[in-house]
Amino acid sequence: MWQFMLSAGRAGLRSRSIQAILILGALLVGVAYLAASFSPRQPQTVALDVGLSGLRITLILFSLFWVQELVAREIERRTVLFALTYPVARGHYIIGRYLGVLGLIALAAVLLGMLLWLAVLSLGKGYVQGFAIAPGFPYWFAVAGVWLDAAVVAAFALWVASFSTVPMLPLALGLAFAVGGKSLGAVAEYLAKGAEGDMGLMRLAPVIDAIQWVLPDLSRLDWRVWPMYGLTPDGQAVGLGLVMAASYAALLLTLAVIIFTRRDFE
Repeated sequence: MWQFMLSAGRAGLRSRSIQAILILGALLVGVAYLAASFSPRQPQTVALDVGLSGLRITLILFSLFWVQELVAREIERRTVLFALTYPVARGHYIIGRYLGVLGLIALAAVLLGMLLWLAVLSLGKGYVQGFAIAPGFPYWFAVAGVWLDAAVVAAFALWVASFSTVPMLPLALGLAFAVGGKSLGAVAEYLAKGAEGDMGLMRLAPVIDAIQWVLPDLSRLDWRVWPMYGLTPDGQAVGLGLVMAASYAALLLTLAVIIFTRRDFE
């Protein structure tokens, strides 16, 4: 299992992904700067909000790209057969690849998070905001939530790759999963409040309730209000979010291992 994890890490570092991380990091800083200029009273807060949103998009794209390259492409090119010649269970390949992707996403999160952190701190010098940001532990706690979000999406993409015969399917479904999981909580809350009296939307409430049993609410991992406004997240809500992410990722990995073990590559 560990050899598959290490090989995934080496393959990811040898690719042009690190260059892409630096380029996206520069773009992320630039977008944060531009966004801050639209709010002269709260430049750091706006830059942090936009930057964390950009960080989530970037990490999800990277997670899907690495699953695509390290698993889906190997299955398509049949190079996975060389890995399966090792005297280890097939499940070790799936778990090892997933751990390798998690390590690569963590590296990207640290690099991009540091660039965003430096950009936010450089804004608004000589100006005291009404609500000071918290750039210490609360900021990195929010970055960790973004990493967990991407980790769940990566587990979903890996599950799709375990049975897919179309290389681009994990990428396409992974993007749809990331968008749906992030917006699910906001939609459910809006409907629970009556949808401003729109009965057409209220008819969708049973459908959304059913989807919540299948799709995780990834908005539970969004803890940006802590570094942005100093509002400490509720401990129980954070715990539920962590349990949800870990449980869902574990379930998807288990399904991926079962499917991949029974898959015929002949």
